[in-house]
Amino acid sequence: MADADARTPAQIEADIKRRREQLAETLDEIGVRVHPKTIVGDAKAKAAARVDHTLGRAYVGANRFVSDVKGQLVTADGQVRLERAVPVALLVVGLVGLLAVGTRRRKD
Repeated sequence: MADADARTPAQIEADIKRRREQLAETLDEIGVRVHPKTIVGDAKAKAAARVDHTLGRAYVGANRFVSDVKGQLVTADGQVRLERAVPVALLVVGLVGLLAVGTRRRKD
C-alpha cells in the first residue's frame, strides 16, 4: 500500500488511461469473436477440415484396398496370376451383365 500512497495524480490518471485502452482492446476482440460472420467462418473451416480428414482417410483406405487386390492378382515381378485373375474377371462380367439386364427390365 505504500506504493499506492506514493503515486501522483498524473500516475493514477496514466494507469486509468492504460487500463481503459486494454479494456477497449479486449472488448473489440470479444466483438470480433462473437460476430456472426466470424462464427460462420469458424464453422465452415472446421467442417472443411473434417471433410478433408475424412477424404484423406477414405483415399488411404481405397489405396490400401487397391494395393491388396493388386498384390493378389499380380506377382512381384508384374506377371498376372491367371488362376486368380480369370475368376475375378468372370465375376465382374457376370455382375455387369446382371445389372444391365435389371436396368433393361425396369425401363420396360
